[in-house]
Amino acid sequence: MSLDRRAFLGGTAAMTGAAMLPSFASAADTIKLGSILDTSGIFDAYGKPMDMAMRLAVDEINASGGLLGKQVEVSGYDTQSDMALYSQYAQQLTRQDRVDVVHGGILSASREAIRQTMRKTKTLYFYNVLYEGGVCDRNIFINGVTPAQQVEALVPYAMKKAGKKVYILAADYNYGQITARWIQKFVADNGGETVGLDFFPLDVSDFGSTIAKIQTAAPDLVIAPLVGGAHLSFFRQWAAAGMKDRIPLASTTLGVGNEQLVLTPEEGNGIMVAYNYSQQLDTPANAAFKASWLAAFGDNSNIHETAVSTYQGVKTWAKAVEMAGSLDRDSIIDALETGISIEGPGGKVTVDPKTHHAVLDVHLMEFEDQKMKVIETLPQRQPIDTQSVCDLATSPNDNIQYEIQI
Repeated sequence: MSLDRRAFLGGTAAMTGAAMLPSFASAADTIKLGSILDTSGIFDAYGKPMDMAMRLAVDEINASGGLLGKQVEVSGYDTQSDMALYSQYAQQLTRQDRVDVVHGGILSASREAIRQTMRKTKTLYFYNVLYEGGVCDRNIFINGVTPAQQVEALVPYAMKKAGKKVYILAADYNYGQITARWIQKFVADNGGETVGLDFFPLDVSDFGSTIAKIQTAAPDLVIAPLVGGAHLSFFRQWAAAGMKDRIPLASTTLGVGNEQLVLTPEEGNGIMVAYNYSQQLDTPANAAFKASWLAAFGDNSNIHETAVSTYQGVKTWAKAVEMAGSLDRDSIIDALETGISIEGPGGKVTVDPKTHHAVLDVHLMEFEDQKMKVIETLPQRQPIDTQSVCDLATSPNDNIQYEIQI
């Protein structure tokens, strides 16, 4: 996730990525998909469902006859939430396993540990997590929402419901800092005022003095791009202080890994969010996806945003392979750059040729009894933040993560 982030929510379903799936035939008769994820360790609440979603997508592809007449074989590695293993496994996938594509990475740091190896070895790479934006590299395709896609939708909705005076609480690293700037921009664009802005290291869990500061500032709305288990304490302490029903809350992170399940309904009800996915989406594609997941794993309670992004990333890659009629990397990139689309559990997913990011449906939602109730769907939101700095059509050799000026 853009996210150098998140360490809680233990105990999701099985299917670790440490073991490879067995080969279906000789290597020459299979297409090799590499995966590098944290399926154990402190980030496994994200990595395990992502691994499950990836394998479900591959199973569905193989059950439909595979790609180009071949079955897809997974070579999956568990980094155990150890950043050093990302570089090691990236080298192993590209130089020893010789995979055709890699899907993987959770934190931004893990993405960057993988990305240069994939570029040097000319191995196509998909990063399927929401993040802070700005990556410009023709060899990578990114399927998660960026801050502008999400915040542009969430801020005016929350301000219309709560008021124009906004207080921001953010995680103190790149994702939180960049997202806070986007929130400030869209607050101002919608005629509002930011009356407070505080940043917190990821290990901060005591928000008593902060809640007192917010009470003094008397905002109409608090928006909280807070990250991880320690920061989850804010939402509990806010409710315990009797503030939840006095000043509404919105968040750009709560719920992306099913964090709302850790809160009681009394603590979480009414918090406003905007993401690409909710299990409550009433669409044929989501119904089919949940049924397939339930049949495969026996429980769909652990489906979340990054799992769905992974599923949609694999299906987008598969469509491009079919369109290219080849496993040649450049031919697949050319196919993706036509702006192909799939209909996924979160809605329509379209490749933006200019940035290689996804154009996504963004759903405005509120927590209700630990579920994300869909209020409104905003179709096909462009990654306008990354579009402002990246144009791979004119600069195909670009290889940088830009710091977007807001």
